Amino acid sequence: MARGAAAQLRREHLRHQPAQARTGRLHCFVLDCSASMVASGALARAKGVLLALMGEAYRHRDDVALLCFGGSGVQLRVPPQRAPAWSDGWVSPIGGGGGTPLHGAVDRAAQVLQGARDRQGWLWLLTDARTREQPGRPAVAREACVVDFDVARVPLHRAERLAQLWQARYWRSDGVEDLPSAMEK
Repeated sequence: MARGAAAQLRREHLRHQPAQARTGRLHCFVLDCSASMVASGALARAKGVLLALMGEAYRHRDDVALLCFGGSGVQLRVPPQRAPAWSDGWVSPIGGGGGTPLHGAVDRAAQVLQGARDRQGWLWLLTDARTREQPGRPAVAREACVVDFDVARVPLHRAERLAQLWQARYWRSDGVEDLPSAMEK
């Protein structure tokens, strides 16, 4: 259309490009914020591991979600979104205390992953697993990874048993150097 001319907008002037579906991975991080994680200092270490994993997800241009669970229940702290370049601003203020509603957290993670079926769902559980709950692995999780933060003098090995039950990848918190490279696979 010429500038200043009073021409009508016609159908052939319009262009429509359909939105493309998001592809790639959604890393759903499930962070144990229970009193046992706080008391042992494991929550602080888990937040450091979480930041490293978020950074790796950013480098891969993957999406992330964060669920926190503890005495106050299960909270979706970060809904599914593109991994941010810097995550410290919303990871640092995470507090903790109370019990370990693991079953509820895993159920909520399954819902989050179900809502993003167009992406490969990765479930990351960061926990000391100091609970008797042993929920099943969500079927919607393409990959499952358990990072064990049970640093007690007498560890209970419940996170390791949960990883075996889930047929998941397993790391102890004192051996997480290769953890970000796990996202390569």
